[in-house]
This record gives sequence, structure tokens and C-alpha cells, in this order.
Amino acid sequence: MDPLSSVSEELAEINGQVADLFRALSKGFQNLEKIKDVNRQSRQLEELTGKMRECKRLIKEFDKEVKDVESRNDLDTNKMLNEKKQSMVKELNSYVALKKQYATNLENNKRVDLFDGPNEELHDNNVLLASSMTNQQIMDHGNQMMDETDQAIERGKKVVQDTVNVGRETAEALKAQTEQMSRIVNELDSIHFSIKKASKMVKEIGRQVATDKCIMALLFLVVIGVIAIIVVKTKLHGHALIVCCLVW
Repeated sequence: MDPLSSVSEELAEINGQVADLFRALSKGFQNLEKIKDVNRQSRQLEELTGKMRECKRLIKEFDKEVKDVESRNDLDTNKMLNEKKQSMVKELNSYVALKKQYATNLENNKRVDLFDGPNEELHDNNVLLASSMTNQQIMDHGNQMMDETDQAIERGKKVVQDTVNVGRETAEALKAQTEQMSRIVNELDSIHFSIKKASKMVKEIGRQVATDKCIMALLFLVVIGVIAIIVVKTKLHGHALIVCCLVW
């Protein structure tokens, strides 16, 4: 029975998961030594790196759980838990160092393959083929390889030129769009200025109309006053005639 179970079921479960991952890592690195293909080695190393990340996450959970139950445990139990955590960290660090070593070796192998060629067997076949050819055939084969190389270079130049052309066209399109946006901004500024000017004119017209209404009202009052005066004078004149007639 796992002694951690008496302390915490959570700690015991995490310890079991970490132990399973350590066994998988040990087996994975053993299998990695048997793999000769560089690409397969790279994939295997990525899988092992993922397992190491999971181990790191579980060890952090283990440490958090240890701190949560620390106040309920005695000194010996806490010492045992800390030693267990340190053991996990130490074993994980050993696998991390092993992974770095394999990654360095893998990078060196890739560089060797890049300079030596993709396939040693094909290179050996080419050597055997060259040994069975005459000098003229070797020269013809060499010329053919140079022609193929020249064609490959020309194709590369064409790709580069096409890329440059696409980049130039993209730059010109961006420049045209930038100029168009600048024109739009200028037009919007002009429209805004025109709207402000029109608003000001409308206010002035409104004030002028209000002034005209006041003048018309005053004229109307003057006309009413004149009419009233005429009416009053007419009435007074009529009363005067009546009085004169009576006196007569």
C-alpha cells in the first residue's frame, strides 16, 4: 500500500501518475537509442517532451497539495513528503538533461545529413555507377547534372523575381489605397467645413427673418395707430359738426 494514501488520497493519485510517466519516459528514451531515422527521432523526442511537461504540472500539483495538508501533519510526515517531492524533481531534471543531450545530437545529425546528402545508399550507388562508366560518359553525365543545376537555378531566379513582382504590386496597391484614403479624408474635411458654413448662414438667415418679423409687427402697429387716429379725428370732427348745427 502506498504510504501516501494515509496522508492524502490526492497525493497518492498524483504520485502514481508521476511514476507512470517516469516509466514511460525511461522506456521512451531506451527506444530512442534504437531509432536511426532523424525524423522519427524528432517525433519521438517531441512526445517525450510532452510527457515531461505533464510531469512538471503534476509535481506542481503535488507541491500545492503538500502545502495544503502541511498544518495537519507531524514533522516526520512533512519531511517524508518534501523528500518525495525533491526525488520527483531530481528524476525529472535527469530526463530534461537527457532530452537536451538527444536534441543536440539530433541537430548535429541533421546538419550532417544536410551537407553529406539525403541518402548514403544512393551515394554508394552513384560511386559504383561512375566506376563502370567511360570518361566520355562521366563527362556527359557531369554536363547533364550541371544543366539540371542551371535549370534549377533559373527556376529559383524566376520564383524570386515573381516574389519581387508580387511585392512591388502589393506596395503599389497599398500606396494607391493610402492616397485614396488621404483624398477621402480631405473631402470629409471640406464637407465638414461646408456644413459648418451652411449652419452659420442658416442661423444668420433665421436672425434676419426674426428681425423682419419684428419690423413688420411694428409697421402693423403704426398702421393700426394711424387708422385709430384717423377714426378718432373723424369722430371728433363729426361731434363738432353736430354741436355747430345745434348751436345754429
